[in-house]
Amino acid sequence: MNTSLNTVPIPAGWPATVEQARAVQDELRGRVALDEPGPPPGTGRVTGVDVAYDDERDVVVAAAVVLDAATLAVVAEATAVGQVSFPYVPGLLAFREIPAVLAVLDALPCAPGLVVCDGYGLAHPRRFGLASHLGVLTGLPTIGVAKNPFTFSYEEPGARRGSASPLLAGEPTGPEEVGRALRTQDGVKPVFVSVGHRVSLDNACAHTLALTPKYRLPETTRRADSRCRRALKETTPSGAPPVD
Repeated sequence: MNTSLNTVPIPAGWPATVEQARAVQDELRGRVALDEPGPPPGTGRVTGVDVAYDDERDVVVAAAVVLDAATLAVVAEATAVGQVSFPYVPGLLAFREIPAVLAVLDALPCAPGLVVCDGYGLAHPRRFGLASHLGVLTGLPTIGVAKNPFTFSYEEPGARRGSASPLLAGEPTGPEEVGRALRTQDGVKPVFVSVGHRVSLDNACAHTLALTPKYRLPETTRRADSRCRRALKETTPSGAPPVD
């Protein structure tokens, strides 16, 4: 297994204002591919990405953990540390995270396969969350698996693992399905799955179930979260607890 740590500068020309960031979203959103099924669950590699912050030092740490999709064994991992590249604005979170996430994917010693984001894809007010943004920039198949439904509505799915219900946006022309509430373990709160890029919603849900044999959250998310929090502690000056 390969582990690496990389320091990431803020890219030249990176959006600095809300208006600039929204213009980038508008430009890239039309490139999202919704007509591909994506890789079959349980095959190849699947990679979790996550970030953690030290707000006092304006630092963001990203981690990517590659798993064998069949066994869920760790194949490789990498971390990247950089300065926060955009202020916190609801709906524009990707602009805080993308530079470090792109860097950490580049640092991996192998192709990531499907990328699972701890967040949203089409289930986003502007239909272009982190998973979609990352997919368009990299060309990789991506999905978002979030812990809460953001601003969208849903009916509670059945209590058994695998039960699902539409995640709905209240559009003027009628409700639009932007994702699914998916029960990954019997009787636990659902997760919220949405397409990022080059994966169908049915397949995104199938991948999510394949990645949750024991716990509510996908193994990709659990392992990437643990790795980036550990890396954040490693970057913190002695005696100063991290804030994230």
